Amino acid sequence: MTRYGQRRRLRGWTAVCLVCLGVTAGATIFAISCGSSAQELIAVIPETDGMMLWDTVHTGAEKAASHTGSAIYWNAPMREDDVAAQVRLIDQVVSSKRYQGLVVAPTQVLSLLSPVRRALSQDIPTVIIDTPLSLPAGGKLSYILNDEEAGARLAADRVARLLKGRGNVALLGINPDILGVTTRARVFEQALAAHYPDIHLVEKRMGSFNILRERQVAEEFLASDPDVDVCVALLWTTLDGLFSAIDSMHPRRPFKIVAFDIAADPPFTQRENLDCIIQADTKEMGRRAVELIHAMRLGQPVPAEVLIEPRVITRDNLSSPEIRQMMSFDWSLGRWSWSSTP
Repeated sequence: MTRYGQRRRLRGWTAVCLVCLGVTAGATIFAISCGSSAQELIAVIPETDGMMLWDTVHTGAEKAASHTGSAIYWNAPMREDDVAAQVRLIDQVVSSKRYQGLVVAPTQVLSLLSPVRRALSQDIPTVIIDTPLSLPAGGKLSYILNDEEAGARLAADRVARLLKGRGNVALLGINPDILGVTTRARVFEQALAAHYPDIHLVEKRMGSFNILRERQVAEEFLASDPDVDVCVALLWTTLDGLFSAIDSMHPRRPFKIVAFDIAADPPFTQRENLDCIIQADTKEMGRRAVELIHAMRLGQPVPAEVLIEPRVITRDNLSSPEIRQMMSFDWSLGRWSWSSTP
């Protein structure tokens, strides 16, 4: 794995806390905001933690909770592809009957349907963030989603700008288990065909959250000596695998990279061929989700679906206040206590 791909693991820090607090090794530690037992408690369960994309959800949720008087329970699978772990976490929240709200960023479309239905059957207000499930919004269910169609069009426009309207493109990381990613791929291809007829999509490769698998796919792709001018990476693991493959194979034909949803700070300094990142504003999703659940509980009308447009991160705007604020994940608000039970 490249240095870029070595994600921070907050779980390691949590393990230290376990020792310091004298909690048994088998106990699970949960971070819960301070408050009385009557305080509104909202569970937030993203795809994983220890990476910028999802830690910013925590930041946004805590920011909203500080204004609404809510408390946040935060937990996540160790890996994005650990669907069973996310299902277990949701079921624990539902069965405990202690939570007044649930926020989920789904790791997989089909497997999350049943646990979310169970939450709704218990009248738990639920907000799905980032990517949708095939459940209709309404009642206790709302969506706050990344605007994947807008992101795909931004990527197509960026590619056209790089190629000056003419060239070949590869689309890597198409994951059929994530509706948002399949939407990215479909709309990107449609945008090229509709607006840039001299830009040709000559390669399409499937993707997953397995970095080693993504590196293998990238190596096979580069070994074919592809006639491409730009590679579009739809997943952060795809980008990491592509970087690793480039480092090991040193392709003779240069190409630019347009990527989505990076896991850490964009490595523009180390990667000259990285043009930009189309980044979901997950911090805003976390904030809006908690506010929406609070409004539901007050009986206020709420939208069934909210779309949050992603941002284009480049070398030129990386240090701007707007981008740094979006990417910040400082959730240390001084309101934390520790509990070993969900």
